[in-house]
Amino acid sequence: MKASHYDAVIIGAGMSGLAAGIRLAHFGKKVCIFERHNAPGGLNSFYSIAGRKFDVGLHAMTNFVLPGVKGTPLTKLLRQLRIDREEFALCPQKQSKIAFGPRGETKLKFTNDFAVLDAEVRAKFPREADGWGALVQLVRTYDDVSLDARPRSARAVVAQHLRDPLLTDMLFCPVMYYGSAQERDMEFGQFVIMFKALYLEGFARPLDGVRVIIRVLLEKFRQAGGERRMKCGVARIIECDGRAATLVLDDGSEVTADHVISSAGYPETMRLCEPAHTAEADANTGALSYAETISVFRQPPATWGWGDDTIIFFNDSGKFAYERATEPVDLRSGVICFPNNFAYPDGADLPEGLLRVTCLANYERWASLPEEAYQAEKRRWFDAIQRSARRFLPSVDDAALAANLLTTDMFTPRTVKKFTGHLNGAIYGAPRKIRDGRTHLSNLYLCGTDQGFLGIVGAMLSGISMANYHVLQGK
Repeated sequence: MKASHYDAVIIGAGMSGLAAGIRLAHFGKKVCIFERHNAPGGLNSFYSIAGRKFDVGLHAMTNFVLPGVKGTPLTKLLRQLRIDREEFALCPQKQSKIAFGPRGETKLKFTNDFAVLDAEVRAKFPREADGWGALVQLVRTYDDVSLDARPRSARAVVAQHLRDPLLTDMLFCPVMYYGSAQERDMEFGQFVIMFKALYLEGFARPLDGVRVIIRVLLEKFRQAGGERRMKCGVARIIECDGRAATLVLDDGSEVTADHVISSAGYPETMRLCEPAHTAEADANTGALSYAETISVFRQPPATWGWGDDTIIFFNDSGKFAYERATEPVDLRSGVICFPNNFAYPDGADLPEGLLRVTCLANYERWASLPEEAYQAEKRRWFDAIQRSARRFLPSVDDAALAANLLTTDMFTPRTVKKFTGHLNGAIYGAPRKIRDGRTHLSNLYLCGTDQGFLGIVGAMLSGISMANYHVLQGK
């Protein structure tokens, strides 16, 4: 079969791949996105069961700013992809909090107004006020988008400003849960990206969830003339003379391209190459994965006094351990998300009440189970995760919740691996990011989580940046 040739091929129709495709197609490039699965979105997609649509990945879009605020990641994204702000239909969070202790006795509240968190920290940790102010100033002025910044330990940098380990761990908990592929620490540039995204900017969500974002991106790509092939992944990248010479697709056909941008992840891309670069892949494969439970109720969470907080980051002691789980699920910490608790317009709300709880989980413990045992373990750990999370919520009678429960679902690291291809089910990919996106092949580049821009907005900016830097500017 004769190979088709493109100016650029993009591996994966996730947020970064779609953004890269839109950007290139806007400039007249002949570009095709190849996606192995039947649904776009990658780590931030959705699925349907019995007519209900469930989001995966998206608790909220980070980096939210109000209309008119310029010079932020969200405004840059909208400009570069030629998207009107109204198309994303973003609705801001009500409020969120970080809760530490057996029942969340120590709390830090934050909203999309940074002054709220600033006041909380200064009131509850008064001895840290000066150091906190200096840290915030450093974050505000730090160049977190530099593609050649020298890696620095975030823990080490923060320790130069804050001495209270409880405050330090409380600040690290959300930024790690929402973006760190590294155990116990982060690269400081990654910390800054997430600090700005969560604390200085904020959370928002479309009423209809992630599919609104995906729908907008797909339409922009189509309008720009891009080609997309679903249920057709790239199986191999054939090397020749230091270049990605030929891409072999899942169906055995071949395509060629002047440029190849992979959003599959660094180790996954290295394993696609022929000859495979397994040593490089194994040396930079992530180990952090998650399990998430989803409960659907007849009534909104406000019915049980759960209507104030949008997202709760919880940890049941004063010490936060962000590390690979040894048990199938680590119940010590996690994230509670109430999709109902955003400021939707004109009193609009979701038709049903939703509760999502996410905890660190161990890929190997889930991957090795035969199917019957796997399903039994899902049921057991679903209940355990729910009990763990409810320690940090106003008490509700079990019978009242059960009477209102319509359905549940749960995904595990095994699910993540199946539908994203990420080795070990690693949500945030490789611990060591490749900031310039370069690989050992001169025309093969990375975008997405392993390039190093984090969050949904960050993923799209990664695709834009790599398209600009390597293809449009030819660097």
